[in-house]
Amino acid sequence: MTELKDLEITYDKPNWCPGCGDFGVWVSLKNAIVSLQLNPWEVVLVSGIGCSSKLPYWVKTYGFNGLHGRPMPIAEGIRLANSGLTVIVIGGDGDQYGEGANHLLHAARRNINLTLIVHNNQIYGLTTGQFSPTTDIGEKNKATPVPTVEAPVNPMSYSLAAGATFVARGFAGDNKQETQLVMEGIKHKGFSIIDTMQPCVTFNHKNTFSWFYERVYKVEDNGHDTSDKAQAYLIAEEWPLKRALMDGEKEKIATGILYKEERPTWEDGTPQISSMPLVKQSFGNRDITPLLEELL
Repeated sequence: MTELKDLEITYDKPNWCPGCGDFGVWVSLKNAIVSLQLNPWEVVLVSGIGCSSKLPYWVKTYGFNGLHGRPMPIAEGIRLANSGLTVIVIGGDGDQYGEGANHLLHAARRNINLTLIVHNNQIYGLTTGQFSPTTDIGEKNKATPVPTVEAPVNPMSYSLAAGATFVARGFAGDNKQETQLVMEGIKHKGFSIIDTMQPCVTFNHKNTFSWFYERVYKVEDNGHDTSDKAQAYLIAEEWPLKRALMDGEKEKIATGILYKEERPTWEDGTPQISSMPLVKQSFGNRDITPLLEELL
């Protein structure tokens, strides 16, 4: 039986800033693995570069830390080699919506059976708070003192349009909900994205924990139908806002599962691995001469 102690790294501990939202995602991920009773040796965490991408260092499963924005193709390769593993991709908003946006789009449309957890702090936290693809218009800081004029990416709308079959938003300040979302994402057969609002307490002084607490609501409390893609788009477009706020009005930020559907996965359509993981197949003493003659 998998317990939290089985996932603990005893020789090191996270070096995130005190109060960082990464801690909430870290705890939620471990809770989800334990709740699902996944064997640590059958779980692989794949990350890119950034504060969030350090997370695999501190969970006792298999892990791979790759290049900035490139964890998705690595994760796809792992799924191709051993589709029996639970593969979870960890990345930040810059890693996934900037450098890795192209990989995200194609992984979603292919419906690869893996789970992506994005730590969305709306800046590049590791490199002193520069603008990221999700930074609000008009924001500035010490790293980039000229206010940004670029409209932020909407991760939920982007994922829906790309064809993701599980689209959800979490909040690092709600471990119970985040744990449940990670569990549901892992259980879902297909591409799952959980965009998690993860406040950076050091460099983002606008989108703080208290700022989110005043704005978040759970879609399930409103009886949202997760199979209704049109409604999911409307909810996704609530934030970031495309209009000016009225006096005293605050953004509404939906959390929970916005959309979910079942459709064949990339692995289902790949005959070499559809019935058995590649690593478990026996190749025996096969004569490859016909193949060589065909290709040479």
